[in-house]
Amino acid sequence: MAKGRKNGLYAGISEELSALMRTGWAETERRELTLEEQAPYAAARRAALSARFPGERLVIPSGNLKVRSNDDTYPFRPYSGYVHMTGDQARDGALVLEPRADGGHDAYCYQLPRDSRDDNEFWTGATAELWMGRRRSLAEAQRVLGLPCRDVRTAAGELAAASGTPTRIVRGIDPSLEAAVATEAERDAELEEALSDLRVVKDEWEIKEIRAAVDSTVRGFTDVVGELSRAIATSERWIEGTFFRRARLEGNAVGYGTICAAGEHATIMHWTDNDGPVRAGELLLLDAGVESRTLYTADVTRTLPIGGTFTPIQRRVYDAVYEAQEAGMAAVKPGAAYRDFHEAAQRSLAARLVEWGFIDEPADRAYELGLQRRFTMAGTGHMLGLDVHDCAQARTEEYVDGVLEPGMVLTVEPGLYFQPDDLTVPQEWRGIGVRIEDDLLVTADGHENLSAGLPRSADEVEAWMARFAG
Repeated sequence: MAKGRKNGLYAGISEELSALMRTGWAETERRELTLEEQAPYAAARRAALSARFPGERLVIPSGNLKVRSNDDTYPFRPYSGYVHMTGDQARDGALVLEPRADGGHDAYCYQLPRDSRDDNEFWTGATAELWMGRRRSLAEAQRVLGLPCRDVRTAAGELAAASGTPTRIVRGIDPSLEAAVATEAERDAELEEALSDLRVVKDEWEIKEIRAAVDSTVRGFTDVVGELSRAIATSERWIEGTFFRRARLEGNAVGYGTICAAGEHATIMHWTDNDGPVRAGELLLLDAGVESRTLYTADVTRTLPIGGTFTPIQRRVYDAVYEAQEAGMAAVKPGAAYRDFHEAAQRSLAARLVEWGFIDEPADRAYELGLQRRFTMAGTGHMLGLDVHDCAQARTEEYVDGVLEPGMVLTVEPGLYFQPDDLTVPQEWRGIGVRIEDDLLVTADGHENLSAGLPRSADEVEAWMARFAG
C-alpha cells in the first residue's frame, strides 16, 4: 500500500473499503490499437545504433517524474534519445538493445504496466492510475511500438544479474537503472554521443513533424499580434499566455521557455520572466516555438514594433539584422560547411557596426577578433528537432565542424543587442534588441524556409501588423 500523507484526513483503509474498491471494474484492454506511424522509422534508427555497438548491451531510459514542490511534480517529458529510438513517451521506461552472437541486437522495451485491480495500488498514492490517468498495458504498448515489452519493475534486477555482458547506459536519466549496471562514464558518454549523431539528419517522418510544429508556431505568432492591445493593457505575460494557448491546443506544449521581451528586455538573450510592461513605441522580441504532440519543436523569433511602425533607429537596426540573416540563409545548402551561415551573418553585422562607428577596427579585422560579439552575443543558429538545441552531444566533426546535408534542420538567427547601460553607443540606441530567426530545412538543391509563413522584412512586418494587430 502507498505511504499515507502525514496530514491526510483518513487514518487508513478498512478491509471493507479495500474489498469494495477491488471489485466491479469493466475490462478495458484496448485490442484495437495498431502499430504507430513512427514505428518503422524508430526501428531503422535502432538498427543504425546497433551497428555502432556490436556485442554490447545498450540501455536508454525514458526518465522519471521530477518533484516541483512537495508532492507536486513537473509535467513529464521523456529523454529525447529514448523518444527517437522508440516513439514512446511513457515515464519510467527503458529501451534495451541486447547483443546477439551475429553482432546485431534484439530490442525490447521496459514499461511501467497498468496497476493491478487485485490490490489497492491502482487507487492509492500520488502516482496511481486513478490519480494520474490510465497507462497502456504491456500488450498495448507492444502493439503500438512494435517492440516486446517487459515489466520495468523487474528491470534493475534483470540488468544487474546479466552483468557479464558489456553494457552502456545513458547517464543522468534514471538513477535506479544506472545503479543496477556496472558501466564506465567515458563509454556511456559515447552512447549519448551516438544518439545525438543519429539525429543530425532527419528522416521524412521527422521533417513532417517539424513542419507541423512550425506551422502551429506561425499561427501562434499571428495570435499574439492580434492580442497586442491586451498585452499593452497588461504585460508580457499576456503574450506568453496567448502563445501558450496555441501550443497546448495544437501541440504538446511550448518547446522551450517562451521569450516575450518588450523594450529593453529584448537585449536579454533568454528573458523568460515575461513580467514587464508592453509599450507602444518600443519593440517586442518574441522567441517561441510549439512542441508537437510527438515532441518535435519549432524555434522562431520575430521582433515587432509594438505600435505597428518602426522608428528610424529601430528600422536601421532591424534592417541590419535582416541583411545579416539574408546572408546567413544564402549560405545554407548541401556541401557547405556548417559554420558558413554563421560566418556570413556575423561578417555582415561586423561591417555594419564598423560603419556606424561602434567598432574602430576594419570589418574583417573586427570579425577575426570577435569584436562584434559585444553586440551580437550568441552564435547564429543551431540544429533543431526533438530538442530546441538538438543533437547537443553529437561529435564536433558531425556538427559545428561538419558539412550540411539534405535532411538537416537548423535555425538562422542573427541579432543585435544594445544594452541599456552601454556607454559605447549613443543614448538613442540603448535598450534596442533585434533578432530574426527562421527554421531551415537543407534540401538537395539549397534550403526551404519552413517558417516563411511569417513576414521578415521591416515593410512586410508593418503590413502584417496593420492587418492583424488588435
